[in-house]
Amino acid sequence: MDILSIIGMILSLGAIFLGQHLEGGHISSLLQFTAFIIVAGGTFGAVMLQTPMPAFIKAIKSLSMVFTNVQVDMKGLIAQLVELSNLSRKQGLLALEGKLKMLDDPLLKKGLQMVVDGTEPTKIREILDVEVEIFEEEFVSVGKVYDALGGYAPTVGIIGAVLGLIHVMENLADPSALGGGIAVAFVATVYGVGAANLFFLPFGGKIKSKVKELVMFRIMTIEGLVALAQGENPRMIEEKLSGYLPEKDRPVIE
Repeated sequence: MDILSIIGMILSLGAIFLGQHLEGGHISSLLQFTAFIIVAGGTFGAVMLQTPMPAFIKAIKSLSMVFTNVQVDMKGLIAQLVELSNLSRKQGLLALEGKLKMLDDPLLKKGLQMVVDGTEPTKIREILDVEVEIFEEEFVSVGKVYDALGGYAPTVGIIGAVLGLIHVMENLADPSALGGGIAVAFVATVYGVGAANLFFLPFGGKIKSKVKELVMFRIMTIEGLVALAQGENPRMIEEKLSGYLPEKDRPVIE
């Protein structure tokens, strides 16, 4: 669970509702179903029109990344690659074949199979780089979906405000009908701007930051596999890959 995301949502919404309360307003005045329909329907409809179906579906599924932590064990990966390097130096590359069934990471497993098969290091890098690029590009499209939602929502909120004002102008002779139109006008704007800046844009930013971590893990895997294929010293592999770790987790050289 990503506690920071939960705290951020509670803090942002809590600040708005608390501010409304301190100003003497009622929370119920921010709850306008008509404004919600206009902003939600208009925003998502526009993004659906712009986005291919696979990208939109992946964006919805990727929303869980905002509230869950990325599981990457870089130190564990380094230890695993160093172990494989030691085994390779002692018993040869074919000895690594017995380790394939024990691997859960598809990229690591595929790369190690190519190492066992004697594939050239440059070819290993070339093939695996393509997979990483495709993975990253898929999530770039996810980020674009949330950026689009954040871009359209305020504009659709303004459309809702204009519609509310039109309703007000049509009922100037009937004071009892003015309140509803004015409420829709202002609340639609709040919904549009609030949804963009409190939800859609932060969601996209959080997903991008977590994908960057996943991509870095994959790049680190490729570097380790290429070093393994080149027969580099296990100590050198460990030092090279340790450069990908946060500074506080890097081994201290005495």
